[in-house]
Amino acid sequence: MRLRLLGICFSLLAGAAAHGAAAPGAGNGTADVLDEVMHSLAARRHGQVSFVEQQFLSMLKRPVESYGELIYDAPNRLEKRTIEPRPEILVVDGEVLTVQRGRRSRVLDLKQYPQIVPFVESIRATLAGDRAALERLFRLKFTGSEMRWTLVLTPLDAQLAKTVAEIRIDGSRDELLKVEIRQSDGDRSLMTLRAHARR
Repeated sequence: MRLRLLGICFSLLAGAAAHGAAAPGAGNGTADVLDEVMHSLAARRHGQVSFVEQQFLSMLKRPVESYGELIYDAPNRLEKRTIEPRPEILVVDGEVLTVQRGRRSRVLDLKQYPQIVPFVESIRATLAGDRAALERLFRLKFTGSEMRWTLVLTPLDAQLAKTVAEIRIDGSRDELLKVEIRQSDGDRSLMTLRAHARR
């Protein structure tokens, strides 16, 4: 259940600065680039992309793959629509997470799942360009240029860090290209994003 609930949080965006300061080893130039990236992200009020997600689990010889689409509407609505291997819809709207599989639907109050909240907030705060909110939850290292940047996000909460070692995000301007989640036990997930196909 933990991985499935976290799945929506691994899907969209994350971005920020180091806790209370520029990332370790980063000069003012890097901090300025981070601000530009955050500003670009904040300007986007809607986003829709296709995704391919691979989960690499120590108990399996091959990664588990899924694909579908992700939708964001500012300021706090995220939707993950998995098409294969099993249809599923995950929606975070405000403080409510709705999971729909077939005709079955389950509604969860995020306040009752504190281990999930940091991931949800990292995504929403990034999409909103809210650097301060991100700094309250994570320590981050930002490198690169506005055209091609990498962000490594590390949980500040010790309990959460026992589960998730880090999140690595590769992006370009206001777009995410890849999101990799590394768990403390060695398992990891990799989500590759691409512009949603126009119909």
